[in-house]
Amino acid sequence: MNKLPGQCPICHSDLEVTRVYCPHCDTAIEGHFAPSANPFGILNKEQMNFLMTFIRCEGRFNRMEEELNLSYPTLRNRLQEILKLLGFESKADDPLKLTPDERLRILDALATGEISADEAQVQLSGRKNEG
Repeated sequence: MNKLPGQCPICHSDLEVTRVYCPHCDTAIEGHFAPSANPFGILNKEQMNFLMTFIRCEGRFNRMEEELNLSYPTLRNRLQEILKLLGFESKADDPLKLTPDERLRILDALATGEISADEAQVQLSGRKNEG
């Protein structure tokens, strides 16, 4: 069965369901129906398969790595892609989230003795030093 498109392929307006049909009892109902809200309807087949595997593996990437034969970073990227599509995008302006360059700067400062291991740990966690 084909997936119900969300927009008209001609003018890109929202579509409206006007007929539903039951192939089991050959009943058809006509009218104006709102399509059911399915937040996963925007996912393609590959993304839905990933999500189903994620659920089946109870969110354990180590099990998903074996089943899908993909690396942890690839799995993480695919999950982030799905989260973004569903509107759960992480906030880039989150002050507690460090960029890779910021992490490297902290580790370099630790390696050269500019900061202690405790201070590096505090900075890497994104917390302010309270001491």
